[in-house]
Amino acid sequence: MMNTKPYIKGLQSFLAFILVVLVSAGCNGNISKTTKPETSKPPQIPPQSTFVMDFSDFIQNGTSSLPDYSPEVLMVSIFQETTPAIASGNALGDRSNWSFAALNVGFWNLVGLVGLAIPVASFAASVNQAPVKQPDNSWVWTYSITVQEITYTSELHGKYIASGIRWEMYISKQNEYTDFLWYYGESDLEGTRGYWILKEKPSRLDDLLRIDWNRNPTTQTSDIKYTNIVTGGPENGGYISFIVSKDEHYNRAYTIYSKGKNETTYIEWNYTSKIGRVKDQIHFSDTSWHYWDSSLKNTTGP
Repeated sequence: MMNTKPYIKGLQSFLAFILVVLVSAGCNGNISKTTKPETSKPPQIPPQSTFVMDFSDFIQNGTSSLPDYSPEVLMVSIFQETTPAIASGNALGDRSNWSFAALNVGFWNLVGLVGLAIPVASFAASVNQAPVKQPDNSWVWTYSITVQEITYTSELHGKYIASGIRWEMYISKQNEYTDFLWYYGESDLEGTRGYWILKEKPSRLDDLLRIDWNRNPTTQTSDIKYTNIVTGGPENGGYISFIVSKDEHYNRAYTIYSKGKNETTYIEWNYTSKIGRVKDQIHFSDTSWHYWDSSLKNTTGP
């Protein structure tokens, strides 16, 4: 009978060699490990700041003087047509620089408060709910919200996917619509980046708005961008972005782009001192920064 011991010893030696190579490669960082999510635990809902842009610095200081737009007029003006014109110069008084910035920001704030009131309310309420695990390993948060004295049922679905977490928000209104997928999105496992896609409303299923967001909890910096994605609309591609930075002078910034008017407004300010500046070539007829001081009055420089 053939002696197989040399072959077995050879195979054992070969396997041991391969094991050493693999371990060595792992120690040298040549083999990356894939961290799998703990699917036994519900995914972490991204914070509200990834969905709702912060307009508080300008809203607290007088933008209540904005015209009283109905939801229909507002959504048409922002998403279907060019954004409304804003008064200039003496019409805005000695705070004209800050007021021009505030009015531009105010229109987008109204989009969130009025035009997107139901999606915003449903997202804000989600963090206070307890999810239930489903047979397909997804998680569902079910709860009710009330907007303008009308009650809606919300179902937020979260499921682990290869790239992180998939989110879907279904909203129902009794006797009108059931399980309308009002918005959906994805985020990474760490909750540092992601996006949302919002539909306009149950009677109009077109995509309306894309929200892209990034955040660094360690440095407490972040950015979020709302982009008009209405197919064929004159404002498709228009956007507003908001940045929280660690800049020494201006640690907050908006950039607002009107696609229909091909106009870009840049706004920068200091969150603590409230001093700031605005630049808009069309509005000011120049490419210079225009400043305001801590009392929001026009000034010639920082």
